[in-house]
Amino acid sequence: MVREIRWTIESVEAFERVIEYLEFKWTQREVENFILETEKVLKYIYLNPKMFRKAHELEIHEAVITPHNLLIYKIYPTHIDLITFWDTRQDPVKRKM
Repeated sequence: MVREIRWTIESVEAFERVIEYLEFKWTQREVENFILETEKVLKYIYLNPKMFRKAHELEIHEAVITPHNLLIYKIYPTHIDLITFWDTRQDPVKRKM
């Protein structure tokens, strides 16, 4: 079953923070690669939401965008919420879920 993908406010803000960081520390090429990888993962989630690892018993899944960035999302019967983008170098205890 195909579900609508919804960006939460937190996921939009986290995505923008990653883009800002890449623009500040890296080059436009890395920014474009991150955006392309995110779009590719979103297509996979749209077609098969359960293909990425389940993080918790709450139907929360983690999709690897880059070695340092995860996309955290939750599956509902009618839609999928993108919860946040997570920097894997951060303390996992601080992850909001």
